[in-house]
Amino acid sequence: MDIDGVNDVHILDPELLQLPGLSPSPLKASSHIADELFSQWLSLPETATLVKSLIDDAKSGGLTNVSKNCASINVSCGSVLPAVFLSSGTPPLSPRSSSGSPRFSRHRTPSLQSPLRSVKEPKDELIPQFYFQHGRPPAKELKEQYKSMVDHFFSNYIDGLHVDEFKSITKEVCKLPSYLSRALFRKMDPNCTGIVTRDAFIKYWIDGNMLTMDTASQIYNILRQQNCKYLRQEDFKPVLDELLATHPGLEFLKTASEFQERYAETVIYRIFYYINRSGTGYLTFRELKRGNLIAAMQQLDEEDDINKIIRYFSYEHFYVIYCRFWELDGDHDCFIDKDNLIKYGNHALTYRIVDRIFSQAPRKFTSKVEGKMSYEDFVYFILAEEDKSSEPSLEYWFKCIDLDGNEVITPNEMQFFFEEQLHRMECITQEPVLFNDILCQIIDMIGPEKENCITLQDLKGSKLSGNVFNILFNLNKFMAFETRDPFIIRQEREDPNLTEWDRFAQREYVRLSMEEDVEEVSNGSADVWDEPPEPPF
Repeated sequence: MDIDGVNDVHILDPELLQLPGLSPSPLKASSHIADELFSQWLSLPETATLVKSLIDDAKSGGLTNVSKNCASINVSCGSVLPAVFLSSGTPPLSPRSSSGSPRFSRHRTPSLQSPLRSVKEPKDELIPQFYFQHGRPPAKELKEQYKSMVDHFFSNYIDGLHVDEFKSITKEVCKLPSYLSRALFRKMDPNCTGIVTRDAFIKYWIDGNMLTMDTASQIYNILRQQNCKYLRQEDFKPVLDELLATHPGLEFLKTASEFQERYAETVIYRIFYYINRSGTGYLTFRELKRGNLIAAMQQLDEEDDINKIIRYFSYEHFYVIYCRFWELDGDHDCFIDKDNLIKYGNHALTYRIVDRIFSQAPRKFTSKVEGKMSYEDFVYFILAEEDKSSEPSLEYWFKCIDLDGNEVITPNEMQFFFEEQLHRMECITQEPVLFNDILCQIIDMIGPEKENCITLQDLKGSKLSGNVFNILFNLNKFMAFETRDPFIIRQEREDPNLTEWDRFAQREYVRLSMEEDVEEVSNGSADVWDEPPEPPF
């Protein structure tokens, strides 16, 4: 039989043909007779037309009127079928039960669709937006609330705010440390007009979705440059300028512009020393958020005594650092060489460790002069030397002792540095300590995973790690550790919250201030003797 779609005949369910007047009992009695009758029926021209129409309807998904087609074909070919299979009329179709055709029992289709095509379309689920490139927009109620606050604040400043008037809105409306006001002002005044209007404030703070960010994100976006994914040292300059100009604890520095600049530099170097753990010189958002800088900046608004803010901003700490640098810089060219640094701490350090520092093993120098360290390099050194309990310090000195750079410290490397310590002990008639005894002491203090080497993680897991480095290259601190100086022990017990650096800065500031007082007294006494004696009454 030559018809289109004949290849699809095998997919038809014979029950769909529904031959009128044909009783199913003879078919069940003999399958051979059913096959012959079915073949004879398929050979009829009218059957070809019917099958083709059924296939076309099935492909198009249209309704298939089987009963009508079957009735029409019975009229034209009724004499062909035996009489035993004919009846006087077409009986109505019985409702199909669950035990009917396997095709229909497996697929339940809607009554208005073709039984040959039952595809259930999945429903699309609406997923709410969870990522916002420029921050989550504020809720309408919150937006209106802040607009009302801004309107009330700007009602007294119709023409806008100047930079010196911006501090209060930074603290009261934005809920940020007031010393960010200058940096925030610049963000809202990109054209440097010197004025921030109400519309400019709303555009940046409310419409820019800054309102819904957390404090760390707000500060990060305020300080960083446009299209920049990190903070540089220069980005903190507006904060320090505002601090020096308005903080009551630094008012005495207004007449000393040179020391203002040095103070600002020192604060920034300390921030990057403790927070920029990657050591790249670029502060990431994650580093800013994990550090304690934001808490220190918030404390600036609460405390008038700048020296009580010991994290980063203490003037006394700056004074100690700068005076130590000035003492070592003999020619005052703002650079230190090996011969200068070896004098640090009354010649406390060994030559070998100084060589390692100047080989730039722990940190690449920012100095452009070969063989000399700059003031920034010295700040990193003194913070690492005077507080070996901090993680930045442990990383600094670990790189110095790790001669081959394989990220482990071996007994041979420790012995290399201790040899000079042993020689110095002999020179001062101190009873020498054998290296094997020292090695056992170090292993007991650190408790490394492997006894033949020490990793950085081993050092970070022990509270006595700083003493290991003192044993290897700082003779003065090594002897103090061996004798257990009672003065230092008492200091630690009095205030356990202070770090080694905090206690060192306290002692040094007292020493330096006493030396300055003695110098002033001596100069003053000379002036007194030069004056003529007062006449008697």
